[in-house]
Amino acid sequence: MLSLALLLLNQYSLIFIKLDTILFDTLYYKPLIVRYSSLNRNTASLRCVKKGEIEMVDMMKDGPVNPLKIQDNTLRDGHQSIYATRMRTDDMIPIAEAMDEMGFWAMEVWGGATFDSMHRFLAEDPWERPKILKKFIKKTPFSMLLRGQNLVGYRNYADDVVRAFVDKSCDVGIDVFRVFDALNDLRNFQTCVERIKANGKHFQGAICYSLTQPRLGGDVFNLDYFINKCKALEALGADSICIKDMAGIVSPYDIFDLITELKKVTKLPLHLHTHYTSGMASMAYIKAVEAGVDIVDTCLAPYALRTSMPAVEPLVVTLQGTKRDTGMDVRKLIKLGEHLEKIAPKYQKHLATNKLSLIDAGVLAHQVPGGMISNLISQLKEMNALDRLDEVHAEIPRTRKEAGTPPLVTPTSQIVGVQSVMNVVAGRYKMISNQFGDLMFGLYGQTPTPVDPEVQKLVLKRSKRGQTPITGRPADILEPELVEDKKKIGDLAKTEEDLLTYALYPATGEQFLKWKYGVEPMPDNVKP
Repeated sequence: MLSLALLLLNQYSLIFIKLDTILFDTLYYKPLIVRYSSLNRNTASLRCVKKGEIEMVDMMKDGPVNPLKIQDNTLRDGHQSIYATRMRTDDMIPIAEAMDEMGFWAMEVWGGATFDSMHRFLAEDPWERPKILKKFIKKTPFSMLLRGQNLVGYRNYADDVVRAFVDKSCDVGIDVFRVFDALNDLRNFQTCVERIKANGKHFQGAICYSLTQPRLGGDVFNLDYFINKCKALEALGADSICIKDMAGIVSPYDIFDLITELKKVTKLPLHLHTHYTSGMASMAYIKAVEAGVDIVDTCLAPYALRTSMPAVEPLVVTLQGTKRDTGMDVRKLIKLGEHLEKIAPKYQKHLATNKLSLIDAGVLAHQVPGGMISNLISQLKEMNALDRLDEVHAEIPRTRKEAGTPPLVTPTSQIVGVQSVMNVVAGRYKMISNQFGDLMFGLYGQTPTPVDPEVQKLVLKRSKRGQTPITGRPADILEPELVEDKKKIGDLAKTEEDLLTYALYPATGEQFLKWKYGVEPMPDNVKP
């Protein structure tokens, strides 16, 4: 490109602009006389005024007002990320009405690990939380995270369980369903989506963000991959699209490019979810906002950062006075955070304090989520093989590729991680986990790339499920479950909610129902 130095003279200073490497000082907005009609570069750009003239534009101030919408995740993913999902419903109630007045697009209050943690560790009925909070939060929609055919568990459930669970979730107050699948296999969305739409609720289709290299691109997780998934979700009936970055690995300029390109192919609202794990999340939000993202997830400051989400308060202030101004009152947000600080001592034991750094900088180098690394270290310690961690790091991409390059999210991150440890310690595929066998058999769905046929043959040779992998929708091979579950649990399940709790978690669900109905005394370690 022709390099042309232009002279901009205004009343204060003299500026040189080189058009092939444009760097703009957004303080200056005087017309320039140039040979080009239009140029763009991120927030500052040049636009045509009339033939032969362009002027500086600030895309965060010029153009139509488009307030950024905020989903608050404090009452679900916030405490799941930093307090092991241990926040009790009683501690949410004191700020519930005030949070309802803040103007959040939605509040995430359910799903993810909350169902498991509540009945197992808090002796709370998970079905009661949305119903209780709805008494105090009457204007703001409730959102939940749904793992597709996995629901809020760790395996694919039969279609009758999925239908009943989604219907009951609608009954107890869920308005927005963020649905994702660990393999981004949209066949695992189908039954959920049918019931979400039948109940007239908001279906948010989520795409798990993943990488095979430090930045967006390569043969698998590139722009085309995400664009095609977006189009497929829209065809499935999505009301909005979420880029779901659980590992916190999306970089600022990559998300700018991704949102920009997605905006060209869909009119649906785009929602960004990321975690602070790598330290890039707040920067990623700013670039996403500049690219036109419609909604982002945040938490109140005490439950933000670390492995949680960015804090809402600094984002609100950053956008004040721009066309993306949220309109939220930062003083009221800070006041809400005071309650969380007050109750913090009772949850402090769950806060990770094993390292000084608030971020996991290692994620930037190997793209392996922090939680996955913690699990690997724990496994290697048990095997007295912690000195082989570097070998495991080197093994992960190899095992992952052979397994079809799954996104490193729950549960596939654990499946790949465990098998990588086994491959290093015992020899490659000398030992095979049941879950890795199920992945290679097709029980989790279709992987982003084909699995290695030789490894698949080796793994399935020892599988109880057979040596011929399935290629259809995984749930199609599952028999209905609820009738048998009802026979097994008997009169202990007194409501539809009780039956579903047992269906999702047979062992711990039955134990919870015994506590709930006084069949067995509740142990002290689960009492408030």
